[in-house]
Amino acid sequence: MSIKVQEYIREDASIPYKQWFDSLSAQAAAKVTVAKLRMELGNTSSIKWFDGMGEYVIDWGPGYRIYLAKDGDTLIVLFGGGTKRGQQRDIDKAKELLSEYKARKKAIHANTSSKHKR
Repeated sequence: MSIKVQEYIREDASIPYKQWFDSLSAQAAAKVTVAKLRMELGNTSSIKWFDGMGEYVIDWGPGYRIYLAKDGDTLIVLFGGGTKRGQQRDIDKAKELLSEYKARKKAIHANTSSKHKR
């Protein structure tokens, strides 16, 4: 089963995952790209789930992490990443982005529903 993996785009058009990804070395970026491809192929065994979100652990170098959430069965939304050292700070930031994502999705859904009821 394939899964759509997409980066979360904030209301101000910034992309936290892309900002993090662009700061990586070429080797680290390659490892992260492989992890993303594995998720797209439905291989989510490297993801640890907690508090409604996931942490994809890449056991290489400083221990890279990708923070994400599932939206339904076929969509994974990427919020950012980091290393084992900054893990708690990265998790807190990802949780913030996840609640922002959910709030925006709810608002969009509410607007769509009210337009259909007229």
